[in-house]
Amino acid sequence: MRLIVLLVPLLLLSMLHSQPVLLADPVTPENADQQQILQKSLSIVEIDREIERVSKQQNDTQTEIKQLQDRLTEKQDQIKSRQERAGTVIRAYYMGERDNLFTILFSAKSLSNLLEIYSYYEMIMDQDRIVLDAYQSEYKNIRDMQQQMEKSYAQLTTIKENLLKQRERVVALQKELDSSVASSSDPEAMKKLIKEFTSYWENVGMYEVKRYFSALSSAMDDLPEFIQNKKGAIRTNGTTYSIDIQEKDLNEFLKSKNKLFDNFGFHFSDNKVIAAGESGNLSLQVEGHYSIENEPENSILFHVDKLVFNGLELPDTTCRQLEDEFDLGFYPQQIVSFVKATEVTSNDQVLHVKLKLSM
Repeated sequence: MRLIVLLVPLLLLSMLHSQPVLLADPVTPENADQQQILQKSLSIVEIDREIERVSKQQNDTQTEIKQLQDRLTEKQDQIKSRQERAGTVIRAYYMGERDNLFTILFSAKSLSNLLEIYSYYEMIMDQDRIVLDAYQSEYKNIRDMQQQMEKSYAQLTTIKENLLKQRERVVALQKELDSSVASSSDPEAMKKLIKEFTSYWENVGMYEVKRYFSALSSAMDDLPEFIQNKKGAIRTNGTTYSIDIQEKDLNEFLKSKNKLFDNFGFHFSDNKVIAAGESGNLSLQVEGHYSIENEPENSILFHVDKLVFNGLELPDTTCRQLEDEFDLGFYPQQIVSFVKATEVTSNDQVLHVKLKLSM
């Protein structure tokens, strides 16, 4: 994965200057009450989508567990015969039967007789190894499947808890929304507004947001080279390395690559990444932070803390879903192969990454 995606929020916003295919004019709330109502309706739509996704995940996990149970039963049947044969071999060694075979070697009366006895002895030893290796392999398979099943059961428990939590959230939000619509000055008009906004979000909004995410890697292929060639961007002090990315340098780089990046707002401040931009009737605001992760490999991951579309904040489920669907990681070893990231901070319009030698 490229270093480029470290700067996902900026690119999301700058890509807003492409020309999206709009199916309809967006619904715009006229006052704070309408905005609050539309915000709740948007959250319901997105949490409903999360419920659908989690429900499918639950079904898939249950199917996986059933398949594992069937395979485990089959393996347990197979290992019974392996176990009996392995037991016979082990008893033979324990009872000294194999020692007797070895003794017979010294009783050979001629070289040809010795070679003949040795070939039989070697054949028996090879067969013993095959039997024991097969048993150990089957036993390991069963142990691995049991561990995998335990993990799947744990995942299923977490999934069910998440599903219950999301269902409770959407029920509570729906009650609040129904109450707000009923108490509005024109409930029928409000229902129509919600329907229009929901349609716009499902047909245009989410499509555009995902389009920006998926466009990131192709838009920024040249950024790693830019960082490497930018004087002062990478510094070393003994076994410690650091990368400093200045806002102004980044902005200049983007503008040099494509004039679509001419209008955007981007800021590093107090360990936050905040960006906001508009294009026609679309607006997007992203706020996030970075964290160091070492599994499955050393990386700096970007987390979407807040995502606002046309002035309405999307729920946390949407932020997490985008993180799951799109790899937003920064992998320092693709810039300097022998280092690992230990710290990432952002302040005073600079993103700072500290690295150390990876032994």
